[in-house]
Amino acid sequence: MKSIVILISKLLYIIGKMIGKGSSMPGKIALKLDKNILKKVSLPSDIIVVTGSNGKTSTVEMICSTLEANGYNVGCNKEGSNQTEGVTTMILNASNLKGEVKKDVLVIESDERYLRHTLKHFRPKYLVVTNLYRDQMTRNGHPELIYNIIKEAITDDIHLILNADDPLSSLYGFKRENVTYFGMNKNEFSKEENDSVYNDGAFCPNCKEPLKYEYYHYNHIGSYKCEHCGHKRQNPQYEVTSLDLENSKMTINNKHKLTMTLRSVYTAYNLLATYAVTKLIGVKEEKIVESLNNFVAKNDRVQKFVLNGKPGMLLTSKHENSISYNQSLLYITRENRPCSVIIIVDAVSRKYFTSETSWLWDIDFELLNNKNVKKVFLAGKYVSDLVTRFEYSDIDMSKVIVEKDIDDMIEEAKEKAEGEVYLVTCFSDRMKFMNKVKGE
Repeated sequence: MKSIVILISKLLYIIGKMIGKGSSMPGKIALKLDKNILKKVSLPSDIIVVTGSNGKTSTVEMICSTLEANGYNVGCNKEGSNQTEGVTTMILNASNLKGEVKKDVLVIESDERYLRHTLKHFRPKYLVVTNLYRDQMTRNGHPELIYNIIKEAITDDIHLILNADDPLSSLYGFKRENVTYFGMNKNEFSKEENDSVYNDGAFCPNCKEPLKYEYYHYNHIGSYKCEHCGHKRQNPQYEVTSLDLENSKMTINNKHKLTMTLRSVYTAYNLLATYAVTKLIGVKEEKIVESLNNFVAKNDRVQKFVLNGKPGMLLTSKHENSISYNQSLLYITRENRPCSVIIIVDAVSRKYFTSETSWLWDIDFELLNNKNVKKVFLAGKYVSDLVTRFEYSDIDMSKVIVEKDIDDMIEEAKEKAEGEVYLVTCFSDRMKFMNKVKGE
């Protein structure tokens, strides 16, 4: 029966690829045929699972690429199908009909809500938690709810790799031994005060008493301490000790220098997490640096385009995730060049229907009150919600151009955009623009 289930899953995967369907259906059917199929499969001892609000897909891609470049045979759900069914598809596709996964390492991206279900089927050696933020609030509720859901999946035998700078996700390591931390030292972009629209680091996630911060990198990410229960930023074993975004440089542990292809704090964290994981697996430091230097992601979240002769860049931001949008806006303003910014909100989610747009108020659109931002174009079904949010900011509305129809907005931007053009939008909406400018 095991071989038949594996064969069916493999065939369904091939058919799905031919007709352009997703990769979760084969795993869903396999689990229907045998709910314990993954327990009957022989897995490698080195299994890495990556979860969290932001950075999962990019970090998984970096880990897989680094391991493969250093001779490891890797199984990985690079397609991003990260719920239990998608993970099942990947594992069965990597297995032979005897149920043997002959890979050195499995690297698995897991949706944070589904982690507790996925890990009922197998136990990873390492669990990476990138961060926990406000994310898809209609679906996920409060970040501390997601914290508790992930906690259900964590057992004492799993080695945790945690972001030391995030007071919520780092709490998994509180008074725990088998944990490794990664983090970022204070740098020129760090601030003594939280200047974001909201502050989810105001209170300790452990005891609910006020947290004290030495500095913030962004939002609630930084160096914190609770004087009541002792929860604090731990000294990370792997740390960005120097960050030079102007020259796209970062240094790890005062020793290893990397050049980043995308000059952002997010990229630095993803590279650092990858460094920590692959070092623990056993890759030599010099080889990790060689693999990650000038790393170019292949997930198409950042794409270049031309709009009426003007250079442009797509910065894909995660649905209903204000911090993801903030990082895109920070990238634009830190480039410090005359530019125009296009923001499209035509769909709220690609997984369920909702018109809930309160998350727009959590985005630091005030960042666009910058002398280098010459024009801002707003478009999409929810453009009125965007306009209302902008009207409550200090942005000069005379430079804001509103067109609900995306095609009309593109024509306006062709005529009126100044400088480089940045498109900030979500996964569902990006191709509504990109498909129109590919022929430029």
